[in-house]
Amino acid sequence: MKARTKGKLAEFLARCLFRLQGYKIISANCRGQKGTGVGEIDFIAKRQNLIVFVEVKQRSSIENAAYSIKTEQQKRIWRAAETFLQKHPAFQTCEVRFDTVLVALPFKIKHIKDAFRF
Repeated sequence: MKARTKGKLAEFLARCLFRLQGYKIISANCRGQKGTGVGEIDFIAKRQNLIVFVEVKQRSSIENAAYSIKTEQQKRIWRAAETFLQKHPAFQTCEVRFDTVLVALPFKIKHIKDAFRF
């Protein structure tokens, strides 16, 4: 299976996990404006007054997936979250959290709540 296909499958599984936990997926593959240093958010989920910006990493092992999220990427995700909230004022009063979902195919999945902060 190609890396891109594995990544899309991992994102699908992560969204399913969130739906099973009662979250509504409000956006997927949310991108900032090109050339601004604003990154992509794999998906955004909401439950009650909580909005979660989620980064999904698929690697050969959960450990490799965990180590693949570097500080610079976290900053780009944070900037993309800021941009999203500015464009969608209805969500600005929500509590914000940054989660990661680590995936090692075929079916090892680890959800890390509040994986990083700013």
